Amino acid sequence: MKLSKIRLITAALLSLALAAPVAPIFAQQPSAPAVTSSPATQPSAAAPDTTGSTQALPSSGATPNGSVTPGLAELSPWSMFLQADIVVKAVMVGLALASVITWTIFIAKKVELGRARWRLRSALKQISEARSMSEAQLALGDKTSPLSMLLSAALHEARLSAGLTSDEGIKERAASSFSEIVRAESRHMRHGMGFLATIGATAPFIGLFGTVWGIMNSFIGISKSQTTNLAVVAPGIAEALLATAIGLVAAIPAVIIYNHFSREIKVYLEMVARASGAAGRLLSRDLDRSHGGGRHVRAAE
Repeated sequence: MKLSKIRLITAALLSLALAAPVAPIFAQQPSAPAVTSSPATQPSAAAPDTTGSTQALPSSGATPNGSVTPGLAELSPWSMFLQADIVVKAVMVGLALASVITWTIFIAKKVELGRARWRLRSALKQISEARSMSEAQLALGDKTSPLSMLLSAALHEARLSAGLTSDEGIKERAASSFSEIVRAESRHMRHGMGFLATIGATAPFIGLFGTVWGIMNSFIGISKSQTTNLAVVAPGIAEALLATAIGLVAAIPAVIIYNHFSREIKVYLEMVARASGAAGRLLSRDLDRSHGGGRHVRAAE
């Protein structure tokens, strides 16, 4: 029993002694699989190979990263515009011009509406104490405003109707003239609104057309290159989507500005209607003072 135990222990020690030098060899095999030289030269050759392999992996990993990163860094809006197809470029330029027109109309219309509302509000305050059309015209002076045009139309109708006995007919004809002046003022204030409506309605579809055209070109390029690598596909698709983005940038402000000015013009036209009512009341007072059609000339003076 003692001899068998001794033999077993000896066999175990021999197996461990033989396995000890083999383990480092297997541990070095993944780093230096091509080493087939003699044991004397193996340690000296393994170190350079191991060092070289550890240096080659980061460099090989950095190369793909380096090749992808510059490509992604070049995908700026300006570079995408320069690399886009001529049709997509035309779409982008047209949408950019539409955006410039939108903001130009916004600034011009804002100034125009602000000045018109201030003039009309000031004119209404000036004639609030006037008893006749002549006094109202003296209070207004030579200022150009819708109220001045309304008073001029009322005086002109009173002069033309001299000798007529129907005061109601004079009021109806004056009201017709007032309606024409109000409609003319409405048309004047709505100048440029058609551009805003057109840009807001068509810019998204124009941008979508540029996107569809650019994606078709991207698919053609994919079929020619026979690759679906993201680095190859992404620039063309990004250029195409830029057209839709510019279309939305042009359309959204146009719709918002159109709705804003629709409300502002409605408020201004309500003030013009107030001015029309004020001119009609002054005309009615002058006609009541005249007490007959033969004295309409005095009412107009």
